[in-house]
Amino acid sequence: MAKNIQILDKTYSIDKDIDNLLEALIYIKEHKENSLGFKYSCKSGVCGSCAVVVNGKERLSCTTKVENDDTIEPLRNLPIIKDLIVDNDNIEQKLKQAKAFIQESSDTNKISQVDVDKIDIESNCILCNSCYSACPIYEVNSDFIGPFALTRAYRYIEDKKETNTKTKLNNIQISGVWDCTLCGACDLVCPQNIPIKNNIMKLQNISVQKGYENPAFSFNNDDFSSFGFNPNGF
Repeated sequence: MAKNIQILDKTYSIDKDIDNLLEALIYIKEHKENSLGFKYSCKSGVCGSCAVVVNGKERLSCTTKVENDDTIEPLRNLPIIKDLIVDNDNIEQKLKQAKAFIQESSDTNKISQVDVDKIDIESNCILCNSCYSACPIYEVNSDFIGPFALTRAYRYIEDKKETNTKTKLNNIQISGVWDCTLCGACDLVCPQNIPIKNNIMKLQNISVQKGYENPAFSFNNDDFSSFGFNPNGF
């Protein structure tokens, strides 16, 4: 049965029996519009390069079933290079901003399977940028460190091989862990089902335990008077 899908502002008819979105894009490029730009590599949901927006939701085209009247758009909040191709330079930039990698390692810390399991799912991030496309904070503030970089920071802060966790915590305080509204939009689109929102909440708790403060609540006791309330009761 033929399907019609809209890519940007143009509708394409797929006469061949194709159920997979990536296969549909390849078919359109080979038979309908050879100038159509899109990215893919592994075709198995591992590389993350084929992420697009399908009917308003971020999806990997290689693992998505294509339906009649689907609307396909490029990822949001990122510079568009051509058609469905976006500039992913923010990946390296944000990982560096969060120091989301091993900086100083130790071979003396004993690592158990429990320690490995604690950060196992965070290690599965494929850097597809779906979470940045869905993030309402990144939409209005490109300086925001953002979802995958923060969850990667959490992964390395909790890694027992890393001895320099202080630098990582310092780097995520500004335009980082406290700027997140914990809306969970990133969780809804992550193809690896990483609990990004929960990781950011944990980073906030770790930050408080290490003496950092949420700048939104950083005020002196004297400031209570401006609210007409005296905590001492007089």
